[in-house]
Amino acid sequence: MYYTHKARPRNLDCTPPRLQRDRELSKETRRVYDENFPVYGARKVWRQLRREGFTMARCTVERLMRAMGLQGVRRGTRCRTTVADGRAERPVHHVNRQFTATRPNQRWVADFTSVATGIGFVYVAFVVDVFARRIIGWRVASSMKGEFVLDALE
Repeated sequence: MYYTHKARPRNLDCTPPRLQRDRELSKETRRVYDENFPVYGARKVWRQLRREGFTMARCTVERLMRAMGLQGVRRGTRCRTTVADGRAERPVHHVNRQFTATRPNQRWVADFTSVATGIGFVYVAFVVDVFARRIIGWRVASSMKGEFVLDALE
């Protein structure tokens, strides 16, 4: 075993079958990736290789592409919704994860989220009555400003 391992750099026949197959598939993966204007991701490269008669798992193509530093193009833009300010004072957490109430209007909780649409992101704020578990106020806005959360509360 030791001498086989030492002979690998000099003798390509001593390499394990997986490494031999990886070398062959890496060349084909690179070829398919380059032929398609470096935009194909692992799934499309895998499908193209299958059409050409290569049999392998998709995770193998993902592993080989990751090892070669190849990446497909992703659609859309990434929306960063939170920019934390470490110096800002944090509000007191009054609910303490106790989302129960014994009567209506005893406890309200509010939250907001972003929703991806065809033209970009919109932000939705809502206020929920914990007892009834119903939304009692909501507001939609195209920008993430604190005022629209207050509008939902009103």
